[in-house]
Amino acid sequence: MLTPGHATSDGTERYRRRFEAKLPGHFRQFQGLWLSSIGIGTYLGDPTAAIDALYREAVADALESGINVIDTAVNYRHQRSERAIGQALSQAFSAGKVQRDEVLIATKGSFLNFDGREPEDPSEYFQRTLIDAGLFRPEDVVAGCHVMTPKYLENQIEVSRRNLGVETLDVYFLHNPETQLSHVARQEFQRRMRAALSALEKAASEGKIHCYGTATWNGYRVQPDSREALSLPELLRLAEEVGGKGHHFRAVQLPYNLAMPEAVSLPTQRVDGKAVPILQVARDHKMLVFASASLLQQRLTEGLPPETHAWFPSLEKDAQRAIQFVRSTPGISAALVGMSRRGHVAENLRTAQTPPLSLQQFRDIFRK
Repeated sequence: MLTPGHATSDGTERYRRRFEAKLPGHFRQFQGLWLSSIGIGTYLGDPTAAIDALYREAVADALESGINVIDTAVNYRHQRSERAIGQALSQAFSAGKVQRDEVLIATKGSFLNFDGREPEDPSEYFQRTLIDAGLFRPEDVVAGCHVMTPKYLENQIEVSRRNLGVETLDVYFLHNPETQLSHVARQEFQRRMRAALSALEKAASEGKIHCYGTATWNGYRVQPDSREALSLPELLRLAEEVGGKGHHFRAVQLPYNLAMPEAVSLPTQRVDGKAVPILQVARDHKMLVFASASLLQQRLTEGLPPETHAWFPSLEKDAQRAIQFVRSTPGISAALVGMSRRGHVAENLRTAQTPPLSLQQFRDIFRK
C-alpha cells in the first residue's frame, strides 16, 4: 500500500511551525513549499543490513528534528537506501510523527542498478531483467551503466515508488544526463533527452511524480565548450516543447560547496547572448536548487583555511562552517548532507541553530 499525497504549502508550513523557534531562518519558501535549509542525503555506505538500520534511525531522527528534505537515488547502495528511507517514512507516518504533505522526497534514476546486492554475473542479470523485458536495447547504454529510455525511466519510477512506499515522488531527477554526452553526438543527446522528458511529463500527468529535473555532477559546472556541458535554457526549451508552458521541469541538483563554488562564481550558461552562472538561470525560472556534496564527502569537515573562521564566528567546527556557507547561498533550496548516523543528524542540525548569513555577509565572502 503506497502512501498518497506529496509535499504541499500547507503541510510544509505546518512542519515549519514546529521548529521555527529552535531553528531560526532554517526554513525558506520555494515554489510555495517551506523546506529545511539542510537535507539528508543517503549516498554513502556499504549495502548491508547494518547500514540499512543506521539509515532508518538517521531518517527518523531527521524527520523528528527539523529536516523535511530527503534525497536519494534508486542506485544508491543497490536500492537499499530507498528501501531504508521507505521503512523510516512508513513508521513515521503510522506513528503520527510526520505527515506525507510535510516532507519533500527526491530521488533519481538513469543508472543501471542491482536489487539489494551485486549478482554473480551482472551482465546476465541486466540481460534477463532489463533488456529481455524490452526496457532498452544494448545500444541505448553508455559507459556500461547509463540509460534514459522512456521505458526504463517508467520502470525505475515504479521501482522507486515501491521502495519509498509513496504514490507520488516529489522530485524525480534524471541522474547525471551529461554521462550520455561523453558517448553520443549532441544531436542524438537532444533526441534522447526529449524522449526522456516526454516520459517524465507523462509520469507527472499520472501523479507518479510531482515535478522533475536534472541531478548533475559536471554538466552545469563546466564551460559551454566542454563535451559534458549542459545548457539549462536549452533543456527548459525542450521541456516546453514536450510539456507546454506548464511543464514540470522545476528542479536542478548540482555539487556546490566551499571547494566547488562554480554555481555562483562561474558563468557556464548563456542567456540572450550573455554568460551567467547556473544559479542565476535557476532563480530566473523560480526553480528548486539542491546542493549536493555540501561537505564534499567529508573532505570539508576539517582543515578549512583560518579565514573561514572569521566568516562564521558563531560556529565552532569546520563541518558547520561548510554547511553554513551552502545554506546561506541565495537561491539554494537545501544543502544536502550525507547522514548515515543519528549523531550526524544532531551535529549537522546544530548549524541550523545559527541563522544563515545575510546577503551582505555572503557577498563579502566573495569580495575577500
